[in-house]
Amino acid sequence: MDEGIAVRDTEFFRRWLEAATAAVEREADRLTELDSPIGDADHGANMLRGFTAVRNGLAGADPAAGPGALLQLAGRTLISTVGGASGPLYGTLLRRTGKELGEAPEVSDAALQQALQTGVDAVAQLGGAAPGDKTMLDALVPGVAALGTSYPAARDAAQAGALATVPILARKGRASYLGERSIGHQDPGATSSALLLAALADTAEGVR
Repeated sequence: MDEGIAVRDTEFFRRWLEAATAAVEREADRLTELDSPIGDADHGANMLRGFTAVRNGLAGADPAAGPGALLQLAGRTLISTVGGASGPLYGTLLRRTGKELGEAPEVSDAALQQALQTGVDAVAQLGGAAPGDKTMLDALVPGVAALGTSYPAARDAAQAGALATVPILARKGRASYLGERSIGHQDPGATSSALLLAALADTAEGVR
């Protein structure tokens, strides 16, 4: 990773989660629009509710909490506030990532990539999905893998992965019930996952 010598403290992760919340706020209507033809037309609303709760939770977080504890708090918040599959899946991603980071006050970029991979693996196990099934994994798997190159590469890979879901037949989740009618639609979960990694890249680059 280009930023391999950098270390990330709790404030970095706080900024990431705030940037992710802002991205969800901007894109909530679009996420719902994507979800309308192949889901329950509630992905944007669910993500907005969950990440707004995360933002509120950050305000009351222990100032001495490390990065791992902060991500675990965010994950628990998503699980408890978001309905449907999104809450458990996104909550598991952040909670398991945070657990993998442990109690260290600062983490390296390499450690963050490894922890995120643990989180992605947990999502795959929970959802029983794999890349190519037209789910959030189609953005997360290439995005996290590309973190080994750079944060911008992770953002680009995740966005490309989300776009690549358009021609895919859904094999998991609500969209799979539609069969071939799911083809031609971008997966909303992959899209919101790409937003999460874009927010991470923006935070690493100092974009507010």
